[in-house]
Amino acid sequence: MAWINTLVFVIIGIVIGFIVARLTMRDNAQQKDLKKELEKSRYELEQYRQELVDHFAQSAELLDNISRDYSKLYQHMASTSAELMPNLPEQDNPFAKRISKISEVTEESNSQEQPRDYSDGASGLLKNAEQTSKAS
Repeated sequence: MAWINTLVFVIIGIVIGFIVARLTMRDNAQQKDLKKELEKSRYELEQYRQELVDHFAQSAELLDNISRDYSKLYQHMASTSAELMPNLPEQDNPFAKRISKISEVTEESNSQEQPRDYSDGASGLLKNAEQTSKAS
């Protein structure tokens, strides 16, 4: 009788284990599918961000080229208007007033320096130690 009870409990345990395994495996498979979908979405988002960064970098370069070309065109128009109409008064020449502004702007943009990687004086924790050593 003990063997029969043991065999029945083993069969019941196997059936319950099989049912529990089936229920959890469905959730696990669904989790794997969701994880794959999440990774795919993250990858697509990262690609989109990179495309966006590339787009803005290219747009900035194109705008910079446009501004340089516009400046060159304006300078050309100003110089040729002065050459072709030398007797034209300055107030009638639309380029005479603005050419000085453009040259000022180009001089300012060319005079920009690289930022330094250091400061002139001590700062932070060493500042107090340096001041006390100078005072001594």
